[in-house]
Amino acid sequence: MKAIILAAGKGERLKGIVDAVPKPMVRIAGKPILQHNIELCRKYGITDLYINLHHLPGRIVDYFGNGEKFGVSITYSYEEELLGTAGAVRRIADHFWKEGHSPSAARHPRSDVVSTYNLPFLVIYGDNLLNYDLKTIISFHQACKGMGTIAFHRKDDVSQSGIALLDDDGKIIKFIEKPGPHERISNLVNAGLYVLDRDILKYILPGRVIDFARNVFPHALRSGEALYGIEAQGSLIAIDTPDLFKAAGPAL
Repeated sequence: MKAIILAAGKGERLKGIVDAVPKPMVRIAGKPILQHNIELCRKYGITDLYINLHHLPGRIVDYFGNGEKFGVSITYSYEEELLGTAGAVRRIADHFWKEGHSPSAARHPRSDVVSTYNLPFLVIYGDNLLNYDLKTIISFHQACKGMGTIAFHRKDDVSQSGIALLDDDGKIIKFIEKPGPHERISNLVNAGLYVLDRDILKYILPGRVIDFARNVFPHALRSGEALYGIEAQGSLIAIDTPDLFKAAGPAL
C-alpha cells in the first residue's frame, strides 16, 4: 500500500507561531509531527510514501531526504500553488502512479512482486499527530468494499471540523464540513486519515484546487458512492489554531 502525507499547508491560523517552519515540522515529544506520521506508516509496513510540499519545502526535504534513514522511500510533489487536499492527491497520481511505479521496488527489483497500482492508498494529514491502529482501519475498509473509509474521532466542539452521520454498518449517510449551528448532527469529527480506492480519482478533476471534505466526499455521496466511517481507537493531537497549539504545549 502507498501513503500520501499532506504537508503543503501554510498554517495560516498559526501565523506568528510557526512562521519559521512548515506546520508539519512543529515538534511534539521531540520529533516533528511529520516524522511521527512517517514512523506510524513504517510500523504498519507502509513504506512507499509521497509527500506534497509548498511552504518552506526545503525544511522538509533537508530533514527527511529520500526517507532511507527513516526506513521508508519518499517521493516529493512540489506545488507552486496550493491544490487543496484532493488536488494534491490527483497531482501525485497523475505524475507518479503509473503501472508498476514504486520507489522501493525500483531500488530492489523482484520479478515476483505483484504491482500495487490498483490497491487502495492511504491519505494522512501531515499536521495532525495520529496514533491509530492502521491495520484495523485498512481491514475495515477492505471488508466494507466501499470507495473510501474515513477515520473519525469524537469532539465536543465540531464547528470548525468535518462531521459525519453513520448508519449501523458504518456507512456514511451525510458528511458536513464546518457545520452551522443547526447542522451539528454528530460529534464524529474527521481525523484526517483516509483509506481510498483509486476510483475516487474520478471525482477529482486534474489541475483544480479541490478539497476532500468540502468537495470530493459530498460529491461522491450525492452520486451514490459508498463511503464508510470508522471511529478510530487511539489518540490525535491537532494544532489547527493558537488555542489548540497552546493546549498541546506539554507535549511540544
